[in-house]
Amino acid sequence: MPHCVMFRPMRLRVTETFFSVQGETSFAGRLCAFVRLTGCDLRCSWCDTTYSFTQGDWRTFAALYAEIEGFGADYVCVTGGEPLLQKAVHGFMEELLNQGKTVSLETGGHRDIGEVDSRVHRIVDFKPPGSGETAKMRWANVPLLTQRDEAKFVLADRTDYEWSLAVIAEHGLAERVGHIYFSPVHGELEPRQLAEWMLADRVTARLQLQLHKHIWGPNVQGV
Repeated sequence: MPHCVMFRPMRLRVTETFFSVQGETSFAGRLCAFVRLTGCDLRCSWCDTTYSFTQGDWRTFAALYAEIEGFGADYVCVTGGEPLLQKAVHGFMEELLNQGKTVSLETGGHRDIGEVDSRVHRIVDFKPPGSGETAKMRWANVPLLTQRDEAKFVLADRTDYEWSLAVIAEHGLAERVGHIYFSPVHGELEPRQLAEWMLADRVTARLQLQLHKHIWGPNVQGV
């Protein structure tokens, strides 16, 4: 009787790929090849990439690797949508790492990060009340975080800010991850207001603005 051989899928559903300046995290300002995968099971109130929910085409790994090489990029950001909805993303990132690329993964914090290759820089969102998705947070991910990883809080108001401070303290995030970011919702929370709160409370997080929105504008895709 012939044996059944399980093959790992070698394609991903992709909304867009582009070469730009990384606008966030510790890689901010670095030239980067972005691979934005299609699909998300969250509906954050402030989401700025809703077009990634359903758009996209199936692309082979080989085609994506060739495009990344064409960009001349040594750093790749895998984002979405929610990249961890597609199981094939693990093999894709593993091969990028084996090619010598630096790889970061942007994930919503509600999917299991335990399978992600330990060489990947995991950028994990924590969802404050203003997102509307706090209940979907996967708190079991927190013990898996390491100094290679980064935590991001997107804040819409003072309630989000205070929630985030409580989460950082409760889970010891300042000691657990490499960096923590507070990012004001563009057009809703003034950066100056957030900065003043952080200064008053001597917060260990970093204030993060989305560089790409200040360079190209808040509604431009593919940057």
